[in-house]
Amino acid sequence: MMMKKTFMLFILFVFATQWNSLSAQVVSADTNVYRVVKSNKQEYIGKILSDDGREVLLETNTLGKIYIPKSDIQSITIIHPERDMVDNEYRGTGVFTTRYQFSTNAFPIEKHDNYALINLYGPEVHFSVSKQFSVGVMATWIASPIVLALKYTIPTRNEKLNFGFGTLMGSVGYLNKGRGYGGLHWAMATYGDRKNNVTVSLGYAYLNTGMNTGEQMYEPGTFLADNKYGYWEFPQLTPINYKTPTIKAPVIGIAGIATVGKKASFVVDMMFVFGKKVDVIRSQSIVNSYDQSTGYPAATTVGPVSSFEQTTHSVNCLIMPGMRFQKSEHTAFQVSLAGIIGRSVTQNVGSLTVNRYSFPVPMCTWFYKF
Repeated sequence: MMMKKTFMLFILFVFATQWNSLSAQVVSADTNVYRVVKSNKQEYIGKILSDDGREVLLETNTLGKIYIPKSDIQSITIIHPERDMVDNEYRGTGVFTTRYQFSTNAFPIEKHDNYALINLYGPEVHFSVSKQFSVGVMATWIASPIVLALKYTIPTRNEKLNFGFGTLMGSVGYLNKGRGYGGLHWAMATYGDRKNNVTVSLGYAYLNTGMNTGEQMYEPGTFLADNKYGYWEFPQLTPINYKTPTIKAPVIGIAGIATVGKKASFVVDMMFVFGKKVDVIRSQSIVNSYDQSTGYPAATTVGPVSSFEQTTHSVNCLIMPGMRFQKSEHTAFQVSLAGIIGRSVTQNVGSLTVNRYSFPVPMCTWFYKF
């Protein structure tokens, strides 16, 4: 009897051990959809059926089940078909979706999603420093002027609502001996996802070219002629240097992007710039006198400087509608039929001048991820 009980306990122990072993081997099915990118940039979309460490068995909708050696795989990432697939083709979020034509939105540049772009007027490069902070450099083909671009994004609990701040700080560089500078600082709010969204921004811009406008003024007074090497010459006058007026302008921006095809998106970028510039119009008299007996230069009399202010208010609308063609995850091309429509009102003593103007500014941009 004792032997029988011992045998039954042994059988139960073995059964329990085997049951635990079998239970441990049962793995819940992986329902995630993966994007597998090989080292040669070829990509596959499907579900991973097995991974033995040497190769991955992937079930795709187009090729069926395929084995991919792990040594040939560059990356494996989970994707969301309802968000990342368009007409059964992977579109992804994309690094270029943080940019419109000139302005940006409140989505961050993801890690390893740095990008460069080439415009007709010059190159740019932007890269991620942290999860929410990015840095960029913008320039012309002669590297002057050159601009530092900074952007900080603030996500919210609502995935479709994001906020951010941006700033552009530039210098004319070696042009005009580095005397000019400018900047644009703004806050923005973006609603939507990376493929379809709209952004509203409010900013403040300023520009000082460092170039003197109008006639050169001189120190008032009477200055005697100079005798140089036996010849009488009128004296060299001392110039008066005035500060160059700074143009200040509040800026309102509205921009958006919408997917219109497998690899095409409609992009619109609009900026309303309300400028104000105050010029001081100066004048003075300069009279050269001669010696009546010899006819040689005698003196120069410089009168006092008289001046009046001239204020110019302007409203400029920069409209940049265009199309973006996403050739691949790493490259894209965008063309914009941009133009400026503006109106300025110049007022000084006793006069008022109104000017209306418009001119095209076509733009072509090539995007590159690195």
